[in-house]
Amino acid sequence: MNRTDRLYALVEELRACAPRRRTARELAARFEVSVRTVERDIGALQQAGVPVYADVGRGGGYTLDRSRTLPPLNFTPAEAVAVAITLGRAEGSPFARSARTALHKIVTAMSAADGAAARELAGRIHFLTAPDAAAPASVPAVLEEAMAARRVVRIGYVDVAGIETERDVEPVAFTAGAGGWYLIGWCRLRGEARVFRTDRVRRAALLDEAVPDRDFDGFGDLPDWLEARALEFL
Repeated sequence: MNRTDRLYALVEELRACAPRRRTARELAARFEVSVRTVERDIGALQQAGVPVYADVGRGGGYTLDRSRTLPPLNFTPAEAVAVAITLGRAEGSPFARSARTALHKIVTAMSAADGAAARELAGRIHFLTAPDAAAPASVPAVLEEAMAARRVVRIGYVDVAGIETERDVEPVAFTAGAGGWYLIGWCRLRGEARVFRTDRVRRAALLDEAVPDRDFDGFGDLPDWLEARALEFL
């Protein structure tokens, strides 16, 4: 069994026995590998966002949070690749990290045969970019968390003149344009709605305060060069 198939099988084994635990030694015997290999594989799954938890000491072991994983999926290889293409386009967006973990969860929830076929098909999909093209600027993960949790965020922001200010912002929406990603929010420093380029956010810290309800449609004084179209989630 190659490593990719073993990772898939590990997830299925832990899902099947959850909430009971499996020790590294039991898993090593099950897949005929060393304990160290199991520990390395579990670490790779955890880094990819799979909710595998470890308890140390006597009676401990590994368990999987079934409420946060997907049961086996009947995605076709083509459907999985279509999802991968879409999620791949999320690079540089506020949800780039979540896109990577979501794709990993989808692939590991497919059957071993379909997952292998999807990876083979993905190897025949290529994106053309200029050799000197700059990589998309990453968006601070704190901004994603602030938007999802509806919490005030404190940012260090550099304006077009290169002047940095510290502001507390109530996040309302993310928008994407040709120039990159933007955070729309109520700026408490200026006392009005503002649009912030995410690549100009030098630092960000999540505050404990929840944001008041603000409707995006009520931000009527947005710049003329911005036209908003909501993401459709079917």
